[in-house]
Amino acid sequence: MGAEVQSQSLLSEVLDEIRARRSEFEAQKYVPRDMVEKLKKLGIYRAATPKRFGGEQMPPAKFLALIEKISEADGSTGWVASFGSASMYLAALPLDTLAEVYAKGPDLVFAGGLFPVQQAERVEGGWRVNGVWKFVSGCMAAELFGVGIGVGAEGKPLVAAFRPEQGEIIENWDVLGLRATGSHDLKVTNLFVPDEWTFVRGGKPSVDEPLYQYPSIAYAAQVLAVVNLGVARAALDELTRMAEAQAGYTGAPRMADRAYLRIDLAKAEGALRSARAFFYEITESVWESIMRGDGVNPKQVNLLRLAAVEATRVGAYAVQTAYRLGGIAAIYDNHPLQLYLRDAMVVTQHAFMSEGLYDAAGSIFTGLPPYRGYI
Repeated sequence: MGAEVQSQSLLSEVLDEIRARRSEFEAQKYVPRDMVEKLKKLGIYRAATPKRFGGEQMPPAKFLALIEKISEADGSTGWVASFGSASMYLAALPLDTLAEVYAKGPDLVFAGGLFPVQQAERVEGGWRVNGVWKFVSGCMAAELFGVGIGVGAEGKPLVAAFRPEQGEIIENWDVLGLRATGSHDLKVTNLFVPDEWTFVRGGKPSVDEPLYQYPSIAYAAQVLAVVNLGVARAALDELTRMAEAQAGYTGAPRMADRAYLRIDLAKAEGALRSARAFFYEITESVWESIMRGDGVNPKQVNLLRLAAVEATRVGAYAVQTAYRLGGIAAIYDNHPLQLYLRDAMVVTQHAFMSEGLYDAAGSIFTGLPPYRGYI
């Protein structure tokens, strides 16, 4: 019990600091290394590390809830922290390579620039890699990079892993939402990557531990979707505070005394809680299936993907509702609702959260094949 209380106390301290510093993060356009070090203390970057290399093997629902709380404090920091799950991919590396990867400890910060896939040149013993990759979130504090270099087994991207000093970060992240994620471009020039430092993203893991039975591509969608659950929670809480205290600039009734505001707030609250319940229900159900030894079936994977896109879209709806009801005060750049709106809408633009995911999910429900790569 003492350790749990201590852990919660540390989490509260880190969350308070994130809230206090999020303007700083926005201004410099990345979450700095000293904050990443504090996220390490929360177990973020050992959550998906193999136990044999000192990892915690955190159950998915527990990790997702942690990212949700961080995202409630700041969406960008939650987004960067979410890639603590990326060690799921690295488990497809050979064991000897993993031993090198984790030689300094289990807390590894990995940043991937998987797209656009660049066709590397096949050479003796490995690959000659050249190209520029986009959206390398968290690259400013990364300790290992990965880039897409072609198509591997089952049509999934083949990834080359290498140390940060072997690549070049092009600092061109100039956006309105999720501004502090530092999702710059990554350039690689004439780099030789041995075969043993390449892996198939979502490929068969070389480590036989329960976490690596959890569907890695679905998990990758979930860890991003949960950011919007956290941002939406913050937005509705902010609106509630405003409604209780704030009168209109024009002398209109106090916000809480307006029926339309109360109705729309209640609708957004109900929708968010429903999407969140579905999200964690299927997450826990799949994990329980793995722990029973029953594995994971395609229908379960489909529900994980559907729950992720639903959480993203409903989260954005809740934020938009809070922003709209917040009135003229919400248009200022330093207002929390402005930040939440920008961040939430960027999450909806990710390829894992597109409207096409609903079609893919519906295809499986009706017995039709989804587009390749969905499951």
